[in-house]
Amino acid sequence: MNNRKNVVYIVIGVILLIVLMSISSSIFYTIGPSERAIVFYKFGKGLDKDNVIEQGFHTKAPWNDLYVYSVNEMSSDENMDVLDKSGLSIHVDVTVRYNPMPDKIGFIQEKFTKNYVNVLVIPEVRSTVRQVMGRYTAEEIYSTKRAEVETAIRTETEKILQLNFVNAPAVLIRSILLPEQIKGAIENKLQQEQEALAYQFRLDKEKSEAERKRIAAEGESRANNIINNSLTNNLLKMRGIEATLELSKSPNAKVIVIGSGGDGMPLILGNN
Repeated sequence: MNNRKNVVYIVIGVILLIVLMSISSSIFYTIGPSERAIVFYKFGKGLDKDNVIEQGFHTKAPWNDLYVYSVNEMSSDENMDVLDKSGLSIHVDVTVRYNPMPDKIGFIQEKFTKNYVNVLVIPEVRSTVRQVMGRYTAEEIYSTKRAEVETAIRTETEKILQLNFVNAPAVLIRSILLPEQIKGAIENKLQQEQEALAYQFRLDKEKSEAERKRIAAEGESRANNIINNSLTNNLLKMRGIEATLELSKSPNAKVIVIGSGGDGMPLILGNN
């Protein structure tokens, strides 16, 4: 009798173990470092948007649904044809980097589900790219205002996505493809502009050098005029007398004739 009871207990235990193992994946779960999760309570309050489950090991009732989101930064590449300000068709390749706000995944699940990338992110990026590029010409997008276009796309995309709890730290233009004729015309124009700037630089440099020389010449002329005006006969005689006195102190043999010069200045005769 005891053996029969033991067999029954063993069978029941095995059955319970099998049932537990079959539903263990619905009871036990692990959230990774770059993940967050929310639970939908079928027989309770429904989607628990405010209680975001952090990383680690967790349990739940097997009849409740679990939604796990990756909250690390991800990227998507988009290829599209857009029209510039003049109606010219441009092919652009764009990369958007994004991630859901970790503490707001419940609101994303309620409004867009886990397919939020295709429902929200990509359509908004494509729409914003078309709107922004429609404000510029192909030449500006291709050359002079590319950084400005990227900034406008990122700012406007980020503003819309953040209202729906998604961050968009970067929207990058990977490449711009124009019709060959238009591309050649733009590049030729840019080259001519660079050559014109280089010529203007050389011209300005030559003008600056000419102006420098003119100012230097005028300064030298004024200095000479000042010197000439200050050299009176009396001053020259006085400087000559001073120089004669200094020379007379020299130990070298010499003969000084006072008042024998053409202007009355002393003459100094010597063998050294």
